[in-house]
Amino acid sequence: MCSLRPVDDMAAGVGEELGRRALLFERMPAPPATGANMTRRLVLVLGDQLDPDASAFDDFDPARDAVWMAEVAEESTHVWSSKPRIACFLAAMRHFAVTLARAGHTVHYTRLDDRSNRGTLAAELLAAIDRLAPESLVMTAPGDYRVLAALRETAAARGLALDVREDRHFFCTVREFAAHARGRKQLRLEFFYRELRKRHAILMDGEEPCGGRWNFDDENRNAFARTGPAGLPELPRFEPDTLTREVLALVEQRFAGHPGQLATFAWPVTREQALQALERFVAQRLPSFGRWQDALWPGEPWLWHSQLSAALNLKLLTPREVVDAAQTAWIEGRAPLESVEGFIRQILGWREYVRGIYWTQMPRYIESNALDAQLPLPDFYWSGHTPMACLADAIGQTLKHGYAHHIQRLMVTGLYALLLGVNPRAVHAWYLAVYVDAVEWVELPNTLGMSQAADGGLMASKPYIASGRYIERMSAGSLCGRCRFRPAERTGEHACPFTTLYWDFLMRHEALLAANPRMTMQVRNLARVGADERMRIMARAASIRAGALTQ
Repeated sequence: MCSLRPVDDMAAGVGEELGRRALLFERMPAPPATGANMTRRLVLVLGDQLDPDASAFDDFDPARDAVWMAEVAEESTHVWSSKPRIACFLAAMRHFAVTLARAGHTVHYTRLDDRSNRGTLAAELLAAIDRLAPESLVMTAPGDYRVLAALRETAAARGLALDVREDRHFFCTVREFAAHARGRKQLRLEFFYRELRKRHAILMDGEEPCGGRWNFDDENRNAFARTGPAGLPELPRFEPDTLTREVLALVEQRFAGHPGQLATFAWPVTREQALQALERFVAQRLPSFGRWQDALWPGEPWLWHSQLSAALNLKLLTPREVVDAAQTAWIEGRAPLESVEGFIRQILGWREYVRGIYWTQMPRYIESNALDAQLPLPDFYWSGHTPMACLADAIGQTLKHGYAHHIQRLMVTGLYALLLGVNPRAVHAWYLAVYVDAVEWVELPNTLGMSQAADGGLMASKPYIASGRYIERMSAGSLCGRCRFRPAERTGEHACPFTTLYWDFLMRHEALLAANPRMTMQVRNLARVGADERMRIMARAASIRAGALTQ
């Protein structure tokens, strides 16, 4: 047994009745009169920075400092954001503003439906500066390069200093990641993850990993039996309170033409709800998470996944308390090591890794397109109307809930776009638009580097490609069995598009893949395909690209 001790029990208090928040929101202090110089520091808080202990609040003086928050249409339209994503951000922002006001902070808050709303963060901030005449601006480092550039430019236009402070939410600073990356031609999660495990003494027994292994992937890649998942725990739902219902009505009215549905909206949008969601996950789903984390099953969007990424990315939860809760469950014998390690790897490893890549590689990273993919994103990504059962299932639940788990994202929606040859920036825009947990720092590297192999191998050691047989295996045939296409066939009218496009991808990029040691087996298999069969594959792939299967 590792020499670790449990952390303190997580806070589980629900707090006062959430319905009262709406009334308090209406009573937040009005801005001072134009020209009144009452503000020393104006603390800028963005929609993914909902943490009262963030560095921006260090040395906050309620008597002299104030908070600025703004809901603006630009943040929902620079990509065609889905209704669930918009609603999640706005509801969480409004609840957080109430929390700050209740703590005695002066909050200058612009609502989306305010008549004077200027539509962009830059325009709203300029107006606030002119009205409040702050001596300086302070913020925690944002999660979007575009937003940071716009706010810096705005501050400079008024001759104000913008103090951008370290984001303490993460285990690793950007500078620390840059030091790790320095001199490396390729970045690999495994080496970085081990460094963080050692540095923060997580799942460690002295200098060795608990259980004698750094990962338990072999135990964590199971598919369900053909009877499907059994004993699924009920997902915690957080019924919208008055404030959230106002947001849902506003989103339905203001963004009526945007994709997605709000009828089932029940995401945690407060700190109290996020803590409840964490507690329920650790108690009910973490024990089985590892074993089934890569499995697929139609009509089951949640399975044993945590659904904590939105709360983490909004900063309603900290990664430290999430990791500690999981580690403690193992120490106390409430969850097996393989599940706990697999979950912690996603938080301590992958989440920190992609953030480091984003901030050390931007702004050029967003232009990455190593495979020269140029096709537009198929229209069915916005509707789910496709005869391919796996895509219809994954996209349908995405539009309904704003959620899909990591294998659906990487090996269904992402895989199809990669094999088809969609421009990676178009794929990025879709992922950023549709998922409630999407913030650019985490979404962009996952899409360009991992899903679309667009960064030339900087982030991942190979393209993550597979034929329809992979989806058949990980869904125990449940998805393919309801589909008119056959995953074992690569040509002909019944051939699975994933399978056809997989072989076409190998042919189109054969020279590049042959130089990759991790693709040796696939390239050898391709060498066995004769010239006539190659021609038939190419013809079938051309038909797919022409749009024959988009409706």
